[in-house]
Amino acid sequence: MKTPFVIAISAVSGGGKTTAIQLLNKRLTNSTALFFDEYDFEGPENLIEWVRRGGNYNEWKLQPLINDLTTILDNKDHCNEYILLDYPFAYLNHEMKEYVDLAIFIDTPLDVAMARRILRNQITTKEIRIDMESYLSGAREAYVTMLNTVKPNLDIVIDGLVGKDILVEEIIKTVKKHLKIIR
Repeated sequence: MKTPFVIAISAVSGGGKTTAIQLLNKRLTNSTALFFDEYDFEGPENLIEWVRRGGNYNEWKLQPLINDLTTILDNKDHCNEYILLDYPFAYLNHEMKEYVDLAIFIDTPLDVAMARRILRNQITTKEIRIDMESYLSGAREAYVTMLNTVKPNLDIVIDGLVGKDILVEEIIKTVKKHLKIIR
C-alpha cells in the first residue's frame, strides 16, 4: 500500500474550502476528509490581537488534527489514496507542515467570502450588524494578513470565483500533475 497523498485546501472563511473538500471527497476514490472547524484547538483567544502581534501560526496547537491524520497515515489496512484537509494554514504551522504533500489556496475576494458566510450561517439582521462591525474593526485585517502570509506559501492558487465544478476539476488536474512530478 502507498502512503496516502495529503492535500490541504486553504482559503479565508467563506472562501470555499469546505465545499471543495466535500466535492473532492465524492470525486476522488479512496479519500477521506478532515475539517479544521470540527476540532477544538488550543490557540490565540483573540484573533485580531494575534494578527496585530505578528500572527505566529505556531501558536496554534493542532495535536487533535495531527492525531487523526497520523492515525489514518499509520493504518496499514487503509485504502485511502488521498487525505483531504480543510485547513487554513498551509505550510505555516511547523507541527502540520511535514504532513502536507500539496497545499492549494482558493483565492476568493473578501466581499464574496463575507456574503457566503452571511448566507450560509442564516443569521439575524442584528448578528449581521455585529459581524460587519467586527469586520471593520479588525477582522478584515486578519483576512488580509492571511492573504499576505498564507497565500504566498502554497503550491497553487485557484480562482475562488469559478463555479464549484470547475474549481474541483482544477484541483484534480493539479493533483494529477503534481503526482506525475513526484513519481
